[in-house]
Amino acid sequence: MKRTLVVIAGLLLSIAGYSQTKTLPSANLKTLEGQTLNAQELGKTGKITVISFWATWCSPCKKELDAISEIYEDWQKNYGVELVAISTDDARTVAKVPGVVSTKGWKYRILLDTAKELSIAANIQSVPYTFLLDQNGNIVFEHIGYAPGDEDELEEQIAKLVKK
Repeated sequence: MKRTLVVIAGLLLSIAGYSQTKTLPSANLKTLEGQTLNAQELGKTGKITVISFWATWCSPCKKELDAISEIYEDWQKNYGVELVAISTDDARTVAKVPGVVSTKGWKYRILLDTAKELSIAANIQSVPYTFLLDQNGNIVFEHIGYAPGDEDELEEQIAKLVKK
């Protein structure tokens, strides 16, 4: 009997460990103006936040951000969402970021992870990679890659957060 209780207690502790909330790790990012900010600040806005990791050389990344751009105003109005597009371009290609953003007309907050500090800390292996943060900064949804229609799934996840 005592052994059974020990096993049950161990299982409960294991389950409790898996249910811990996941937040963005501490890592430095740069704005397009060269200012430094910590990634953890992104989850402290009180808004639902979409974090999209992308690169100028990544066609699926640009397709995803273009698709969201078409409905982003509605997301802002209906859900109060903020999208932060974090470029993972390195020192050789980062100079292309402002031009791509301007040409595409993206109205997102653009940040740079040129040193890959956040990408490494968050274990981002490839782009596009998307995090959805709730109003408290908890990561509640993650998605790798892009296929047309993925933005609809993301909107469903956002809508669930609004209903809570």
